[in-house]
Amino acid sequence: MVEARELLVDKGALRLARFASTETALGDGEALLRLDRFALTSNNVTYAAIGEQFGYWKFFPTAPPNGRVPVWGFADIAESRAPELAVGERIWGYFPIGSHLVVTPTKVSARGFVDGAAHRAGLPPVYNQYERVAADPAYKPEYEGHIALFRPLFVTGFLIDDYLAESDFFGAQRVMLSSASSKTALGLAKCLKDRGGVEVVGLTSARNADFVRKTGYYDRVVTYDRLGDLPSDAPTALVDMAGDAPLINALSDRLGDAFVHNCMVGGTHWEARAAETKGPPRALFFAPDRIVKRNKDWGAEGFASRYAAAWGAFLGSTGGWLKVLEKRGEGPVRDAWLALLDGDARPEEGFILRV
Repeated sequence: MVEARELLVDKGALRLARFASTETALGDGEALLRLDRFALTSNNVTYAAIGEQFGYWKFFPTAPPNGRVPVWGFADIAESRAPELAVGERIWGYFPIGSHLVVTPTKVSARGFVDGAAHRAGLPPVYNQYERVAADPAYKPEYEGHIALFRPLFVTGFLIDDYLAESDFFGAQRVMLSSASSKTALGLAKCLKDRGGVEVVGLTSARNADFVRKTGYYDRVVTYDRLGDLPSDAPTALVDMAGDAPLINALSDRLGDAFVHNCMVGGTHWEARAAETKGPPRALFFAPDRIVKRNKDWGAEGFASRYAAAWGAFLGSTGGWLKVLEKRGEGPVRDAWLALLDGDARPEEGFILRV
């Protein structure tokens, strides 16, 4: 029996967050993972903000009104009653914020396994897969922080870039990214910049504008309080990381008929969400569906090679601006969560945490 600690968040009031204890015991065929390092970013705020709508609360259920916020990170096998998994092996995957997770390994291979827990059976499979880092030729322990911070977010940006290009950018000559300092937006902006063919515009706060310019990923940076500086002379698409209805309405007023596509991805401005907005209808982008499509189109190896090339180019570009912050303990974890909720986290800093 192991005492696990977990962060419980009130699903209706995300600032109400506390740690609680649970006791875990393994059954036959199960393994206990000790979460060692995980990233906490605005993407996890999005998981919580749209958790009911998109099912993110279902991965790690708990008694209402609480939820367990999902994160990506590295864990070690602390105990195992699964014959194919050995204690001490390092694993990459999807976890709740906390100290431990019990999994039911199925489809075990040299590359990893799937958590076959009954409550996860109908959920998107990309979140149920756990990888053995020893089998990943691209894995480097010195880059664990970068991987945890960017890998799940960069793949989303990579896929959005592919989706826009396949659709010929919906006729747009300019692509705007809201929450331009967010890690998903940064990955997408790098992909768009490398692809070429469209102007890449970052929409951000005045506080973050200098940082966004410093990355070099954007052709133009416009702050939310200066939307009048946004040109309206060319068809323009929005990739909406913010989910901020007043912002979308203001962009529609500014651009008029030049606003040709609104791709909805995230919800970093989680307190300004609304069902209806002006301008083109919001087109939901859901990365797991795109992964399934491209794996069918390109094959697993084709997908992996395309992604690896883009990931390598992005990783090599982060040295000039990224600062990884390693923090441990329940207090720092909760403080990081509140800082992200309140928009107080600095964009050049990335939280790598351990309970």
